[in-house]
Amino acid sequence: MKVRVKFKKEGSMRFIGHLDVMRFFQKMMRRADIPIAFSSGFSPHMIMSFASPLGIGLTSAGEYFDIEITEPIPSQKALQQMNDTTVDGIAIVSFIEISPEKKWTGMSILAGASYRVTILAKEDTWEMDISSMLAAFLAQPEIVVLKKTKRSEEMVNIKSSIYEIKQGMDSNSSQLVLDMTLSAGSRENLKPHLVAEAFLTFIDKKASNFFYHRTEMYANVGSDDAKELVSLESLGREII
Repeated sequence: MKVRVKFKKEGSMRFIGHLDVMRFFQKMMRRADIPIAFSSGFSPHMIMSFASPLGIGLTSAGEYFDIEITEPIPSQKALQQMNDTTVDGIAIVSFIEISPEKKWTGMSILAGASYRVTILAKEDTWEMDISSMLAAFLAQPEIVVLKKTKRSEEMVNIKSSIYEIKQGMDSNSSQLVLDMTLSAGSRENLKPHLVAEAFLTFIDKKASNFFYHRTEMYANVGSDDAKELVSLESLGREII
């Protein structure tokens, strides 16, 4: 049976890197007595794959990894056992059965992610019509940014990778909150800081600090032209 685990990563745990998070969950599986399956061969390892690594410094309410288990365990029992053995900053949200097909793993079907970006003002305030500014920003024929990788730098048009962006309800004169849904996954993966920085350049404003919080990850159950994003959690069912 294949299972999808959803968890939160908050507080000081945002400074823990992806490899250490993987090691933590490997130890948790043993402590929580989850009947996780192992690979075969000379060096067996837990069958576990994460949908998308979270960058250091980001918090999240919607992280996912998939595992295989050797025997059924009720979702509520697994949740309790895992949360009883966790640490501050990591909380297990759901434990659901998913399709056994390899093409339905979170890593394979990931198509989008939503973020809440909080931007603190540097000198000026955010007392302006942000909604109109966002509409004008998205109405541009192109939104070109400098995208850096470990090996190169290139100018890319990110407009088609921005699915939605709007002003958050928590905005005030000293902080601007942007709720955005962006492309994610192996085909296209847009980081929220590129969008936030491009928008500030567009409105000619500077920020003293940024805070990034991932709220959810999605699969596309529609087409490339007519996307229909649903949460990775919604594609499974509770184990009774």
